[in-house]
Amino acid sequence: MALYATAASVLAGVESRRGSIKGLVYASSFQNVKQLYALVCETQRYSAVLDAVIASAGLLRAEKKLRPHLAKVLVYELLLGKGFRGGGGRWKPLLDRHQARLKAELARLKVQRRVSRNEDLLQVGSRPGTASQVPRFVRVNTLKTSLDDAVDYFKRQGFSYQGRASSLEDARALRGRCFLLDPLLPELLVFPAQMDLHDHPLYRAGHLILQDKASCLPAALLAPPPGAHVIDACAAPGNKTSHLAALLKNQGKIFAFDLDAGRLASMATLLARAGVSCCELAEEDFLAVSPSDQRYRQVQYILLDPSCSGSGMPARQLEEPGAGTPSKARLQALAGFQQRALRHALTFPSLQRLVYSTCSLCQEENEDVVCDALQQNPGTFRLVPVLPSWPHRGLGTFPGAEHCLRASPETTLTGGFFVAVLERVEVPR
Repeated sequence: MALYATAASVLAGVESRRGSIKGLVYASSFQNVKQLYALVCETQRYSAVLDAVIASAGLLRAEKKLRPHLAKVLVYELLLGKGFRGGGGRWKPLLDRHQARLKAELARLKVQRRVSRNEDLLQVGSRPGTASQVPRFVRVNTLKTSLDDAVDYFKRQGFSYQGRASSLEDARALRGRCFLLDPLLPELLVFPAQMDLHDHPLYRAGHLILQDKASCLPAALLAPPPGAHVIDACAAPGNKTSHLAALLKNQGKIFAFDLDAGRLASMATLLARAGVSCCELAEEDFLAVSPSDQRYRQVQYILLDPSCSGSGMPARQLEEPGAGTPSKARLQALAGFQQRALRHALTFPSLQRLVYSTCSLCQEENEDVVCDALQQNPGTFRLVPVLPSWPHRGLGTFPGAEHCLRASPETTLTGGFFVAVLERVEVPR
């Protein structure tokens, strides 16, 4: 199957340092990037275990035409995944010949290490921790369906709808086929942490967007009204762009920029599936976009979610070991770009409201960038107090930093994130 061959190619690319998992997945021609990304990440996470089992079973000696990375993907799917998808194609008979031996070697490895669960075979740094308890958040795409229709569909499939959550504990306690409505975001459904909906018909049809709650905050807090002109400055992979389009009800205009052609191509596919018709994609560096260009004279809203260390994303650890603690040099380079991007965004003449966000936990990429922008524009823009009940606020590094939002698995039951909302100060007349 194309899925397994492509996953093997991505793993080989990561090993030879041709790119990160995410970059290589988006650069591939495989249509279901979410499915591919999940398979590669999990295979990579169990890499050492799979190598041991494959070697002990003598799989590569017996099947000389089977390449090592493909073998690793196939054995993951057989022993640790969900079984072969779509029947497994020509690979299933090959693996069936070795299934008993592979399972026996996995069992032997557990006995040797005195563990009973597959997860216990992992190195400590690879084991799921608090982040694995983050629920599966699902945004209902109101360009294609309604919240009520989506809820009814799941109920007809045998899911139990528990109504609106009243606390984080409600979401943390979800089990089985139960789901909730998020208490804050009106089109966000909450499912148990390990619920996999990548093959769900509503997801494949673009009626559902699988998007972490924290990642939904930027568009929700920017809140452009229908008819508005919006810039999404660093737009790929496109979930936030599709959220903006839903808020606009496809009325108005989104100018979406990104420098990566492969990510933009995947984004175009995502937006088409989501029914987005108000977006203009451009393979362009946002820093090179002229604020005086007449095309952007009506832009009053900008969403800026620039490249960052990704230190708030547990999955990034699989792509770049040590990404949770980026080097000082890397942080300086990223923060320099982020500062330039935010300063540039604030020069658009009609801008009224801007959201700056990252999936980083580092002060250098968050509060420090916002503080720099405010200092460069004294009296012109201000931080807007948002979501007063949100439990995790910005670090108190400058006056008003508490108006920023932070998120983490421990405090908000989401991925790690940072959001700041800036608004132009009205000049008294």
